[in-house]
Amino acid sequence: MLSRVADAIYWMSRYLERAENIARFLDVNWHLTLDTPGQMTEQWLPLVRAMGEFDRFTERGLGHDRTSVIRFLAFDAASPNSIVSCLSHARDNARTIREIIPSEMWEQINTFYHLVREAARNGEEVLRNPYRFCDEVKRRDLTISGIAGDAMSHDEAWDFFRLGRLLERADKTSRILDVKYFILLPHPADVGTNLDYVQWAALLKAISALEAYRRRHGRIQPDRIVEFLLLDHDFPRSVLCCLTKAKECLHAITGTTMGYFSNPAEKRLGHLCGDLAYSGVDEIFALGLHEFTDTLQTRMNLVDEAVFATFFSTFPAIDAASQQ
Repeated sequence: MLSRVADAIYWMSRYLERAENIARFLDVNWHLTLDTPGQMTEQWLPLVRAMGEFDRFTERGLGHDRTSVIRFLAFDAASPNSIVSCLSHARDNARTIREIIPSEMWEQINTFYHLVREAARNGEEVLRNPYRFCDEVKRRDLTISGIAGDAMSHDEAWDFFRLGRLLERADKTSRILDVKYFILLPHPADVGTNLDYVQWAALLKAISALEAYRRRHGRIQPDRIVEFLLLDHDFPRSVLCCLTKAKECLHAITGTTMGYFSNPAEKRLGHLCGDLAYSGVDEIFALGLHEFTDTLQTRMNLVDEAVFATFFSTFPAIDAASQQ
């Protein structure tokens, strides 16, 4: 496969997953403001920090209120991590590989892009109540993912599509967990209170994990939630599950036998999966959940850099400055 094609598929997939996860971030915080009125009024800015956009946000002189944050993360075309920017980049990449992806997939991505653009032009309703918009973003991405699974040949293109989606999902699961534990809880005294449990339940809902968690563990327990979202082998949005499946995609692409490596991407991802698989939740809390997730995000960024160096660095990528 041409590096240009692989790059476009990989980033198309990452941008689609990123748009869905931004919607999940906004949705969970919106529901927290409803469930805890008067206590979450100043808790929108952490979402900007979680997306790595705090410096750009403050340089623009934007307010820290709900309206400013939702507009910035959903509709700001100048922000590379807004939903509208992600859909624009996903569509640009998809356009260059229309002969590779199913026609139904291209039609859905194109429709998705125009839907979000229309919402941006008439954004006041979304700013007042983002639930329906966020729910539509999540449903559209799930539709595209379903088309990809059912209509794409499960060849190298499919493996690059899954690789991008899985690495993006692992990163965002760790970030939304970090936002809850490190930033959203107003005071240490609230740990174990009703507010604490409401926030943990809202986080599980945001990752579509509440039912799966309850079947596995029953009642809400922060340590079990952390273990479930970071270390579970079977839940498809847990970090370990995503990275393990991403490792399988890498080996399918290169043909390298599992347990061996032939490039830096396989080596880094193999080390990371091994370290996670042998980690325990007690060790994570002893280190500090924020410190653990921060290190985890750094290591996942190194994996992404290794993927780029291994597969994509030998050609001028589509809009290379915006592929991040």
